[in-house]
Amino acid sequence: MYGIALIKRFYYTRDMSELTDYIKKLSEAIDARRDWLEKNEIPKLKEELRVFQTSYSVLYKAILKKGLINEDPYKQEAKVDEIQAPDTSNFLENEKNDKLTLRFADFDNQLDFLVNFYQYSVDFFTMDRIKRILELIKFIDWSHLTSNSMSINTHYMAEFINQVKSGLDSLTLSLINESTSNLVSTTGKVTASLKQLANFNRESYKLMARTAITANLPEGEIPTAAQIKKKFPQLLPGTAYYPDLIEEILKEDYSDSSKELREAVLKSFIIIAGKQKKEEETAAVSVKYILIEGIRALGSISRVLAEVALKLDENNNLFAHKRLTLREKFSRFINSLLNKEPESIIYELQYADRSGNRVMRKVNFNVLRADMDKWIKNLSPMGMDKASVTSKLAALQETQLMGFLEKNIRDMQSLHKTLSAMDEYFKTNIDKDDRSKVKGIKPELSTIKNAFIRANQKRCDYNAQKEEVEQFKKLGITVSKSDGEKGSV
Repeated sequence: MYGIALIKRFYYTRDMSELTDYIKKLSEAIDARRDWLEKNEIPKLKEELRVFQTSYSVLYKAILKKGLINEDPYKQEAKVDEIQAPDTSNFLENEKNDKLTLRFADFDNQLDFLVNFYQYSVDFFTMDRIKRILELIKFIDWSHLTSNSMSINTHYMAEFINQVKSGLDSLTLSLINESTSNLVSTTGKVTASLKQLANFNRESYKLMARTAITANLPEGEIPTAAQIKKKFPQLLPGTAYYPDLIEEILKEDYSDSSKELREAVLKSFIIIAGKQKKEEETAAVSVKYILIEGIRALGSISRVLAEVALKLDENNNLFAHKRLTLREKFSRFINSLLNKEPESIIYELQYADRSGNRVMRKVNFNVLRADMDKWIKNLSPMGMDKASVTSKLAALQETQLMGFLEKNIRDMQSLHKTLSAMDEYFKTNIDKDDRSKVKGIKPELSTIKNAFIRANQKRCDYNAQKEEVEQFKKLGITVSKSDGEKGSV
């Protein structure tokens, strides 16, 4: 009897030693994964959600402008404390306008809260929050956007988009199509990022539960799910009990296939760690990709500029109609019949210089709009999520990329200043009766500013990385690959 007990104790001690070793390795792997997610996946997730929000905003504003739904009068007053997908239940045909007015406005508010007020860190993205975000982005099935959809919200969104497209100019139509395409692609990318965070949460939860169970386990005893569930409130008070994850722990630690299951878990984390190491090595050798990221950040401005252009045209028409005399109106009408160039429209705008003093500057509206159309055309391809665009940029020299990036950052900074002054001019100089008709562009201005700030940050990152590489060379450290090596982007 003593011999049998000794043998049992030997195998139990060996198994516990293996389990302790696994817990140590898993803990190290989870820490490495956390760092990788914070540096790589979290920033990417936020950027994709920002593109998602901007793209939906384009469609939402177009639907409102077309008068297909009403503007929710209480939209600005609504407060969002936590993500909650809008209602997806069916409704009667005569309720369509009221229901969709509220749902689409709520969706816009939820996305704004998610992008601009949510905390972006690994620990903040709990299983519950991940589930909420998934439900939110799938509020409309962008991958199957047809009027035959079983989802009532998707069905009407498809109908509305088709109605919005009729009679549009080519530039605006391109903006609508691009926004719809972005919603499809970003949904997939956001889902993939959230899946990575969910997997991290699962293994973190299992490590926490496994450690608590092991520490409170009587010698020689193999726990059951029922026993763990009963003791769980004492082991981990305030922690949710997930039976499927507890079953995974039991299989990985106490089943005949525990060795294979543990190896599979560690292998999945090692792949990520290896990917991180490879990316860090690539970044230390070639920094061209940083410039490309800066250019792509500027490319996102094209969609917003197209929206601003439409609003400026409306404001200009409203303002010009009010200030023109009857004779001037008749003269413009005759010129349009004769296909003559339109007369220059000059606005005297107020700027704040670097010292904070107010200065006046005359701006030719026709020239400004022509320049904006050029920027929209030139920057639009840079913001597209296509491998061909990145490949073309990667083929350029770093000096060419830097020159393009610096010029367009300066252009966007100057344009932002002009647009801000013009927005203020329209709002303060129009008649009081027409003031409510003026289209404000503050949200768009904020997006443009954020974009060129991100682009400028990439420019600074590039210079810093380049300087670091030069320092390595001065110290005699050999760089194994050339800066322009293909595939380094």
